[in-house]
Amino acid sequence: MHHCIVIGGGLIGMLTARELAAEGIRVTLLEQGRVGRESSWAGGGIISPLYPWRYDSSVTALAKWGQQHYPQLATSLRKEGKIDPEYTKSGLLILEPEDIEDAIDWGRQTKQSIVTLGKPGINDCEPALTTASSQAIWLPEVAQIRNPRLTKAAYQAIKNRVQIRENTTVSGFEVKAGRLQGIRVDSSVLPADQAVVCAGAWTGKLLKNFVTRPTIEPVLGQMILFRAQPGQISRIVLHEDRYVIPRRDGRVLVGSTLEHRGFDKSTTEQAKQTLQAYALARFHSLREAVVEHHWAGLRPGSPSGIPYIGQVPEVEGLYLNSGHFRNGVVLGPASARLISDIILGRSPILPPEPYALNSPR
Repeated sequence: MHHCIVIGGGLIGMLTARELAAEGIRVTLLEQGRVGRESSWAGGGIISPLYPWRYDSSVTALAKWGQQHYPQLATSLRKEGKIDPEYTKSGLLILEPEDIEDAIDWGRQTKQSIVTLGKPGINDCEPALTTASSQAIWLPEVAQIRNPRLTKAAYQAIKNRVQIRENTTVSGFEVKAGRLQGIRVDSSVLPADQAVVCAGAWTGKLLKNFVTRPTIEPVLGQMILFRAQPGQISRIVLHEDRYVIPRRDGRVLVGSTLEHRGFDKSTTEQAKQTLQAYALARFHSLREAVVEHHWAGLRPGSPSGIPYIGQVPEVEGLYLNSGHFRNGVVLGPASARLISDIILGRSPILPPEPYALNSPR
């Protein structure tokens, strides 16, 4: 039986491990900290790019496949992992986009449900919202999922089928005659026929000595969480690149910042106050709510937000599934399936060329 090592225990790594293990591959997953505790845990869980019409068609293709398969994935993970990831079709209300005609054209071309709203329609769509906006776009089919519950469910689903090693730092690769031999961990080498790097924001550091290496850098995002009453807010609302996401239990997530501070994950009082003020100005009901939590995560920023999915050109047996930037949750299922198709030699769900390491971006 082939042995594949998955490097990185976020959502992308766990879904990749799950796909490969389901096909009889012996999989070891290595995580430098705790599984599912980096950007997978920190994000908002919107199952759509924020302004989906502004992305390359390669991102749209991955997102559309993921959106179609998320209901089944959530059900399967709930059964396998005994944790409900709370897949919820909240819809996405986007206020005052500057490129409404582009959005309408995108919806027509991709057969995505998209509705333009005026002031009365905005009020009807989200009565709790206070806004002077007179135009908006409504994407009724957009769903959300609760990231921490999703990663916990994924972990529970794979823990008996995949060997998981937490607090394990990869220091390099053993390569002979252009072929992967194993993964260096501390002073030892773990033999492997294949390996998939799913290390998120840390991918660029891990592959920095390769001739063909990905352009991935950490991009910090800070978020806050209100503890409110269930049902106060019903829609995901996006305005000026900020979003408000209501959870089933009444908690409301507000995000997020875009900061280039390297691997510094510290939060700032300024960001907290900015996010809080943004939310309170639009949802007066939150003025009685408590800010329960404030945190930050590191997104794996990549050119145009197009992930790298495929083989590292100069090393047979070494693959990459990383660089999803702000869209790891929505792109994760398709990315995991596509890299598994490539590794296993199956007919791919999507043409793999746009995601290749040496493809133009």
